[in-house]
Formats: sequence, structure tokens, C-alpha cells
Amino acid sequence: MSTPTTVVDHSALKVNQTGIVATVLVAFIGGVVFQPLLVLIPLLAIVLLLGTFAPQLALFKQIYFKVLKPRGIVQPRPVLDRPEPHNFAQGLGGVFLAIASLFLLPVPVIGLALSLLVAVLAFVNLAFGYCVGCQIFFQLERRGVLRARA
Repeated sequence: MSTPTTVVDHSALKVNQTGIVATVLVAFIGGVVFQPLLVLIPLLAIVLLLGTFAPQLALFKQIYFKVLKPRGIVQPRPVLDRPEPHNFAQGLGGVFLAIASLFLLPVPVIGLALSLLVAVLAFVNLAFGYCVGCQIFFQLERRGVLRARA
């Protein structure tokens, strides 16, 4: 089955991944010294989930489109691609961070481990171009759990 493709600016995705990694690392490392920084984890969960369902609210992508790209700080990298797998991956990261947020106070090691997992997977995509969330999307689509939009 052929699925529709469009042009996706992969620079926006890279900025998004960088924002995820940086935010989790600041929360994780900074939280050791100043525990209130851990609030960045639930805030990042909200940012990712909002951006998944309303792309105009995707904070890091908006920073790219409104600040970095217009000023030439980051060059566009348009690729013929499908946005759905990337949005799914972002949403999955948001869900994991939301779950991590629930554990931050009662069982911090679980909350921090889940947060670091999201950061590591975002880094793998950033550094090596392998998107685990996208692969999950493709597998669910192939099994008929998710349907491609026409």
C-alpha cells in the first residue's frame, strides 16, 4: 500500500530532538542541585503532547520556524517524508514523560529513568537518524492498529 508523502523539514525535527535532550538533561543534572528544576519534566510532557495534537503549539519546532530558520542560524532540510510517524514519536515521548512525571515524587528513580529513556531515544534520532517511535508507528500501521490518513 502506498502512503501519501509530503515535504517535511528535518531541521525542525532535529531542533525538536535537541530541545527534548537539552530539557531532560537540565532537569536531570540541575535537579540534583536544585530539585525544583524537575518541574521541567512535566512541562516538557505538556509541550510535546500539545505539539503532537496542535503543531502550531510545538514549542521547539516554532522556535525553529520563527527564530532559527529566518535568521539563517539553522538551514532548512526538506525531505519527502510523512509527518505522521514523527508526530507519533513525539506523542509517545510526551506520554512517557507524563508517566515519568507521576513517578518523580513517590519513586524518583523510575521518573528519572523514564525521562532519560526519552532523552536517549531523542539523541539516537538526532545523532544517528534512527527514530524508534517512528518504527513503532510503522509496525502498528502494518498490523492495522493505526491507519494512514488519506
